[in-house]
Amino acid sequence: MEGQRWLPLEANPEVMNQFLKQLGLVPTWQFGDVYGLESEVLSLVPRPVCAVLLLFPITEKYETFRQEEEAKIQAQGQEVSSEVYFMKQTIGNACGTIGLIHAVANNQRHLEFEPNSPLRSFLRQSTKMSPEEKATFLEKDESIRVTHESSAQEGQTEAPGLDEKVDLHFVAFVNVEGHLYELDGCKPFPIVHRKTTEDTFLEDCAEVCKKFMARDPQELRFTVVALSKA
Repeated sequence: MEGQRWLPLEANPEVMNQFLKQLGLVPTWQFGDVYGLESEVLSLVPRPVCAVLLLFPITEKYETFRQEEEAKIQAQGQEVSSEVYFMKQTIGNACGTIGLIHAVANNQRHLEFEPNSPLRSFLRQSTKMSPEEKATFLEKDESIRVTHESSAQEGQTEAPGLDEKVDLHFVAFVNVEGHLYELDGCKPFPIVHRKTTEDTFLEDCAEVCKKFMARDPQELRFTVVALSKA
């Protein structure tokens, strides 16, 4: 990913909510922390939930799995709904913003925007573009870039420098037409994980997140946040 590099976004719900509010999303839905993946902890998360973001470490074990997963899907194929909004990531450290775009873009039926929302404008103009064209369109979007930069510096931890290597990565999980999709702009396509419903979506996401953690049991650097109705 040569070219543009942004400061990484912190996995902090307050930062994410402020970021989306600045881009014109009406805060009728809010991101909040998911403190554990056990059923009793998930029961504390406000419902309904329309998107989940997972921040996880990119390790050798993960990279090996990712390559095997992609090869398997390319060999066997998968059915991806034309309703899925998916974009590639060409900007370094932009995975947090792309995760937020994926979360919002695939839930526009639930969400409300301000009349002059830069994010709604971006989504409307890019919806028919290819994943690669969406990525190029984001590179040229000043309002999202400026909002990302200011949000990246508002977290509780000091933002790393632009040239520092960051080995943490965001992916988004959404429910489109009853299927749970993993959307990662560094992968060539969306990943269809399983069937889901609005009622079981958070629990289904938790099962997928557990698999990420099980691949690297020594790692503790996992953060899960959910977009819930406020």
